[in-house]
Amino acid sequence: MSKRERGGFKGSRHGGTSSPAGNKSQQKKAADQREARGTAPKAPARNPFLRGARINPRVIDGTESVVQLVEGTFLAYNSGRLREACALYSGKMLRPDVTVGLTLTGALTPAGLGMSALIPLIEAGFVDWIISTGANLYHDAHFGLGLAMHRGTPNASDTVLREAGVVRIYDIFFDYDVLLSTDAFFRKILRSPEFQKPMSSAEFHWVCGKYIAAREGALGISNKSLLSAAYTCGVPVYTSSPGDSSIGMNLAALQLEGYRCVIDPNLDVNETASLVLHAKRSGGKSAIVVMGGGSPKNFALQTEPQIQEVLGIDERGHDYFLQVTDARPDTGGLSGATPAEAVSWGKIDPDRLPDAVVCYLDSTIALPVLTSYALAKRKPRRLKRLYDKRGAMMKRLRDEFKKANG
Repeated sequence: MSKRERGGFKGSRHGGTSSPAGNKSQQKKAADQREARGTAPKAPARNPFLRGARINPRVIDGTESVVQLVEGTFLAYNSGRLREACALYSGKMLRPDVTVGLTLTGALTPAGLGMSALIPLIEAGFVDWIISTGANLYHDAHFGLGLAMHRGTPNASDTVLREAGVVRIYDIFFDYDVLLSTDAFFRKILRSPEFQKPMSSAEFHWVCGKYIAAREGALGISNKSLLSAAYTCGVPVYTSSPGDSSIGMNLAALQLEGYRCVIDPNLDVNETASLVLHAKRSGGKSAIVVMGGGSPKNFALQTEPQIQEVLGIDERGHDYFLQVTDARPDTGGLSGATPAEAVSWGKIDPDRLPDAVVCYLDSTIALPVLTSYALAKRKPRRLKRLYDKRGAMMKRLRDEFKKANG
C-alpha cells in the first residue's frame, strides 16, 4: 500500500484532479519561476468558491445613481448584504404573485421615514400588509395632523428640555403639546360609534386612517401619514402590542369612561395567518421584510406555525425573508435570530434559505436605499387591497381548519 504524499487533500475529493491545496513548496517555486519569466499565472481550475463577480468597483464620481452605487460599490461586508437585500426585494419579492408583509420597529416614523420611504412603497404596491409597533403609528399621526417634529441633537440636557417643554427621541425634538394634541385627536375619534365594539387592530387602524385622511384633506396636506396612505390603498396595518403605545393608553382611558372599543388579539392572530394562507393558496408566494425585529417580527413569522402547528393545515413556511437589524443572534433574542433558526420553527421554508438575507445595519440607512433601489428597478404593482379581502381570506382559513381537523 503506497503512502499518500503529504501536502494536501486527496485529489479524488476534488473530482479526480490535483487539489489546489496541494504541495505548498512546489506552488511557491512555481510562482517564483513565473515571476522570473514575467509570465502570468494560468487561469485556475474551476472552483465553486470563486464563481462570484470579481471585486472591481466603479469609481465614485458623484454622478452615480442609487442603483449604480449599490450594484457597483456595495461589494462586501454589510454593504454587500444590503446589495443582496435590494436584489432580493426588487428581483423576487416584488413579482406580481408575491404578497409582501412589512414589519416596523424602532422610531422610524418620527424620523420622517413614513413620508420618505414607507408611503411611496405602499402607493407603488410594494407593501401589501404591515405589522408595526403602536409607537410608530402614534408618531406617524403627528404629521397627518399637521404637527411639527424637528431635528435636534442627542447631546442636549434632558433636564433643560423638560423645563422648556420639549420632548426628545434621540436627536428628534418636538413640543410637548404635540403629544397632547395627538392624544386629544385620538380620544375624540375613539368616542365615535364605529369604534364601540371588539375589532382587529387592522380594522382599528383602518378607521383611524380614515379620520387622519380627512384631517389631512381639511389641512390641505397629503402624503404625510402612513395610516392615511394605508387606508387609501387598502393595506391592512396590525400592531402586535396594542397597549404598548400612546394610542393604547388613550384607548384604556376611554374604557374608564365607559366606551367599549376593544382590540382583540385573537382576531389579529387569525387574520394575519389568513393573509399568508391566501397568498399560498392563490398560487403565489409569501415574503416578509423585517425592519428591526422585536414583537412585530415574531407576529409576522408566527403566521406559519399558527397555520401548521396550531391549526393543523399543511404548509411549508414563508418563501422570502429579508431583515435589517442591529441585534446579534448569540444573545438568544428574537430580534437577532437568523432565518436558519426560523426554519426549525416552521416559520421559513427550508428550501428557500438561499432567498433569505440579513443586513446588520441601521434601518434608517437601509430603508431609504432599499426604497430608492426598488422604485428605480420596478414598475408599480397593482394594489392587492388585502384589507378589502379580509372576510374571504378568513373564510378560506376557517374552511381549511375544519377540513384539516374533521
